[in-house]
Amino acid sequence: MTKRIKITYWVATLWLSLGMVSTAIVQLIKMKEEVNKTSITLGYPLYFLTIIGVWKLLGVIAILIPKFPLLKEWAYAGFFFAMTGAIVSHLAVGDELKEYFGPTLLLILIIVSWYFRPNDRKIGLQN
Repeated sequence: MTKRIKITYWVATLWLSLGMVSTAIVQLIKMKEEVNKTSITLGYPLYFLTIIGVWKLLGVIAILIPKFPLLKEWAYAGFFFAMTGAIVSHLAVGDELKEYFGPTLLLILIIVSWYFRPNDRKIGLQN
């Protein structure tokens, strides 16, 4: 693995982790703006914020800890489903373009981090 690939992986992964942790905290503390967006605009129940917030924190832990490649695959898949679900939800209610920026950026970071992950973080390719 070249130095450029390692740097790309870690930059994407750290930004992804920061984005997921910050949005998880906002969801767990049920910040007013997040409650309005999720419950009122998108129509999801309030407890959904807690579930997604906890899953995001657990996913970040899974991606950052060494070993456990299968767990990492599940975390990446969960992140992918959550962000594509967020994009589709915003589409379904006809939200403004600015509402797509966060989930789309996180989706790009998910894909980049997953694609450039080191071999010891891939299933069946450990050294």
